[in-house]
Amino acid sequence: MSTRDIVFVALFAALTAALGLFPPVVLPVVGVPITAQSTGVMLAGAIAGAKRGGAALALFVLLVCAGLPLMAGGRGGLGIVMGPGGGFVLMWPVAAFVIGLLYERNLRTLTVWKEALILVLGGVVLTYAVGIPWIAAVARVDLAKAAIGSAWFLPGDAAKVVLAILVARAVRRAYPTLQPR
Repeated sequence: MSTRDIVFVALFAALTAALGLFPPVVLPVVGVPITAQSTGVMLAGAIAGAKRGGAALALFVLLVCAGLPLMAGGRGGLGIVMGPGGGFVLMWPVAAFVIGLLYERNLRTLTVWKEALILVLGGVVLTYAVGIPWIAAVARVDLAKAAIGSAWFLPGDAAKVVLAILVARAVRRAYPTLQPR
């Protein structure tokens, strides 16, 4: 891993932490907060690429597990990861890696719609595939109730996808030699 790679990993871990400064909105049904931090997951994959983006979010999750108050609302520790929202948080490194991998493979043919599809698949579908069953298991609610309760995340996720596309396109336009890795 080069110095440049380490800088990207640290930068996107810090960006995800900074997005936690926005106050969370906790959903009463599932007890999982809506935060801006999943935007950091999307941006890490879209800009830094699979390896660097996945490593950035793995670093972030490790720091949260170590107790640093990096999650929205100044939360941190194993209790966050083992709580109802832990499935989403644990999937963030995988989501960033998958988003980065799909961006790398489609970089020359990217359209806005293709980017939206990549971000929805990696940043929403993949995290929900683990996050919803995790909520059901930890909060001891049935899967349908966890899925219905998680549907409240979808409007915010749509806005995050649009924001990630706008930012990723602006960064690639400003730094055309930037190659996701």
